[in-house]
Amino acid sequence: MTDIERRGGIPAEIRADEDGIKVSGYAAVFGEITDIGGYFREVIERGAFVEAIGRDDVVFVINHDGLPLARTRSGTLRLSEDEHGLHMETVLDPEDPDVKSIVGKMKRGDLDKMSFAFRADVQEWDDAQDPPLRTIKKASLYDVSIVTTPAYDGTSIGLRSLESARAEAEKAREAAQRKKENDLAAKRRIAERRATTEQRIRGIRQDATP
Repeated sequence: MTDIERRGGIPAEIRADEDGIKVSGYAAVFGEITDIGGYFREVIERGAFVEAIGRDDVVFVINHDGLPLARTRSGTLRLSEDEHGLHMETVLDPEDPDVKSIVGKMKRGDLDKMSFAFRADVQEWDDAQDPPLRTIKKASLYDVSIVTTPAYDGTSIGLRSLESARAEAEKAREAAQRKKENDLAAKRRIAERRATTEQRIRGIRQDATP
């Protein structure tokens, strides 16, 4: 669970009708670059959650904490991807004591932003940019949440992945350099063998000349 990161800040739509308290909105948006504390920038690629939807048991909670008010496994939380991003929708039970305790805050706007908890399964880093750009290509989902103050928790996790990417890139550069040096050494050896062979052939020819 130490790999979990949180992102958010998109307004949620909240309305009440005879069916219950409906909450919907985008927990994540594709293609928009977000500054993560000035340490790096981040963008989520379209399709990042395709595998997670229908596979991961995702819960809907308040401020990423507490008992679930809805969840995908029970069918009370619905997640989908479209061209814009990761969309969520749920209808909360107005008789649920936990819902009753927050519905007023939601209607007033005290709880009005979407957030989500995820783990980056496949990511790419562009370290040539300043600050570096992280692209989330595939992610697992843990929860979607309505929050008071959106946070970008998990900066240290992102930075660790950046350092890991840098280390892998350095290993690749060192391996490429070693290969280049080995190739040059091999070419030199071949050239030396050819030169030696040619010298021997010339010597044999000279000895054979009357």
